[in-house]
Amino acid sequence: MKKIISVICLLLCLHLLSAQKPSLTKAYNFFYDKNYLKAKEMIDLCTQDEKLAGKAQTWLYKGNICYFLANEEYSAKQKDASFVIEHPDAPVEAYAAFKKSLELNSNAEAMDMFSAKDAMKQLYPLLLVRGVDQLIAKDYEAAKKTLGMSIESYEMETPQYPMHGEIYYYYAYTLEMMKQPAEASAYYQKALKDGSTNPYVFARLMEYYKEQNDRAGVEDVVKKAKTAIPNEVSTSLAEIDYLYWIGDSVSARKALNNISASNLTKSDDIVNLANFYIKEKRYEQASPLLERANRMTPDNFVILYNLAVCKYCMHETAFENYNSLLLDDNAATRRAAYKQESDKLLQESADFFEQARKLNPTDLSLLNTLRSIYTQQQSPKAEEIDKIIKSLENK
Repeated sequence: MKKIISVICLLLCLHLLSAQKPSLTKAYNFFYDKNYLKAKEMIDLCTQDEKLAGKAQTWLYKGNICYFLANEEYSAKQKDASFVIEHPDAPVEAYAAFKKSLELNSNAEAMDMFSAKDAMKQLYPLLLVRGVDQLIAKDYEAAKKTLGMSIESYEMETPQYPMHGEIYYYYAYTLEMMKQPAEASAYYQKALKDGSTNPYVFARLMEYYKEQNDRAGVEDVVKKAKTAIPNEVSTSLAEIDYLYWIGDSVSARKALNNISASNLTKSDDIVNLANFYIKEKRYEQASPLLERANRMTPDNFVILYNLAVCKYCMHETAFENYNSLLLDDNAATRRAAYKQESDKLLQESADFFEQARKLNPTDLSLLNTLRSIYTQQQSPKAEEIDKIIKSLENK
């Protein structure tokens, strides 16, 4: 009996060992059966094998397996947002594997598989999706590498599916996040040459040229924006920004009055329009726009801060109106209304500043204004804020 058990154990061990043995044939069979997960497990073993790792065929198999696996997983994710991608880096692995296969043997082939040259030209959409995910996760080094691969793939020949500058836009934005503005501007320009109609491409380029004090550069981008996206409201907003920048406030004001706030659908456009109103001290017009943007994009420091500023400035106006009527005995009702409005706006300002403080608790400008509000309200919170300000100033 013991002998039988020993034989069974030996057979099981041999089976397990053989199951883990790298085999290009098994990897191909899994691929042919469209079991890409199993195929990847096997091909990964092959790439770790000293002999097999030196064969172009091994890397050609890996490239195809990862390519089809990525297609399968990303397609499933597109159909069902709850789907969990097990191998998010499959597009990156595929591209690197095809590159390795070409280095070892540029003529390597396999039945029912893409050649490395053909596959590499088609990988840019998958690499773009992966790169954007890494960018959103703020893994800028990884995003730069992945999006760089996407650009290489995209530029290998005239692309079957033009991206109209989107690959260059995300790569440029990644470079910006990595504090490389000059390099980023070059790729924003490539995005324009690739036919981009993305308003953010024009906006980022304008901002770069403004920082360089390059008026001709800004004018060129504004001109291109008016040609490429003439009906886009962000183009009009960009032109207004330019007019303010060159000091032509009269033309800026005229252009500002031609924009209908009701036509705005993007949070960024709404905020930009509100900021122009703030610049013009038209707080009553800016405030409802920022409240709308806050509903669309909650927990945004800039929106909350600017909304708090608007409420505070509107409070000051209401309080001035109240003060101006103090000596008028016939205006008691109007005085009371102004005082009520002033107190209400002051509290709303404090509330929005507090919401913004949760996002940036060390902003001294915010804290100083908040201390002033609580002092006016004779609130004990003024002392609390004062201590926080002093502790930050003493650091």
